[in-house]
Amino acid sequence: MTRRIDLNADLGEGVTDDEALLAVVTSANVACGFHAGDEATMRAVCVRASYLGVAVGAQVSYDDRAGFGRRDLDLAPGVLEGQVAEQVAVLSSIAVEVGTRVSYVKPHGALYNRVVHDAEQAAALLRGSHDLPVLGLPGSVLLELARDLGRETRREGFPDRAYTPEGRLVPRSEPGAVLSDALVIARRAVELAAAVESVCVHGDEPGAVRHARAVRAALEESGFELGPLP
Repeated sequence: MTRRIDLNADLGEGVTDDEALLAVVTSANVACGFHAGDEATMRAVCVRASYLGVAVGAQVSYDDRAGFGRRDLDLAPGVLEGQVAEQVAVLSSIAVEVGTRVSYVKPHGALYNRVVHDAEQAAALLRGSHDLPVLGLPGSVLLELARDLGRETRREGFPDRAYTPEGRLVPRSEPGAVLSDALVIARRAVELAAAVESVCVHGDEPGAVRHARAVRAALEESGFELGPLP
């Protein structure tokens, strides 16, 4: 039986070819201005995504443009909740204006890694994102809390990142944390697709478009049907 799989990537960050990536992926994690991007970029991505039938997701982060959202910050839960709500609201307004909508929320960078284990920040993120489906790391506190609240959850895998034995992402500061061989990334994507609902290719890597194309081709050759999750 054919299995459906989603292919997502980070867009609107100003560091890659959004147009080319949107022609390959099925879901776009759109930067909401706190770690990268601006309203003009959000609008451009949403317009093209709507035309191509690509789902739009809010990629929320700490308010940290200087650190590209990759610095771990200790925020009061209320502050983080407000930051997440602001990011989702801005992107949602733009998406509706151009004929689409925000279909899910996904944390970025340091916030992504923090809510894997930090229940307080995970809860704040969930409050700030209302009832949106949540895309995250399998086994994370974020997805566990979301399920407890009756929220739809989507597990994702990263074929271009190394994992620890515990299933966490190896910190980018460590050697070998980020993979660059397109063939290796494509092979790992097929392996991960058997256990997750979505596969992510990082959009801020130099070979992002090449990697995404290789992943899509490998998934299709392996019998997967690519498309955004319902």
